[in-house]
Amino acid sequence: QVQLAESGGGLVQAGGSLRLSCAASSHTFSTYAMGWFRRAPGREREFVAATNWNGGSSGYADSVKGRFTISKDNAKNMVFLQMNSLKTEDTAVYSCAARRSTSSGWHRNSDEYPHWGQGTQVTVSS
Repeated sequence: QVQLAESGGGLVQAGGSLRLSCAASSHTFSTYAMGWFRRAPGREREFVAATNWNGGSSGYADSVKGRFTISKDNAKNMVFLQMNSLKTEDTAVYSCAARRSTSSGWHRNSDEYPHWGQGTQVTVSS
């Protein structure tokens, strides 16, 4: 079992940057693939980014590709989402998710993740 806690959200102007962090409480964090998802008001949860167990493979939604970067630090039990060139449409609650997997791939589907954090609000103003 792993517990996840996000931090780093806030209010930022369009064009600005934020770095989200997700702290995991597990001695076996290195065996987990991680993902970031977001949910905007009135919309379904959507995939943002994901990485495999060692951070060697990652993928992004088309809407954030080139602006967001996911990284995983197994020594610190942390996963990060660096968000640059933020747009108003990035406003959402961002959640990190974990699934036990030591395959080389990453996972886009939220149904594949059994462990979730509470989320952190990101608001981008125009």
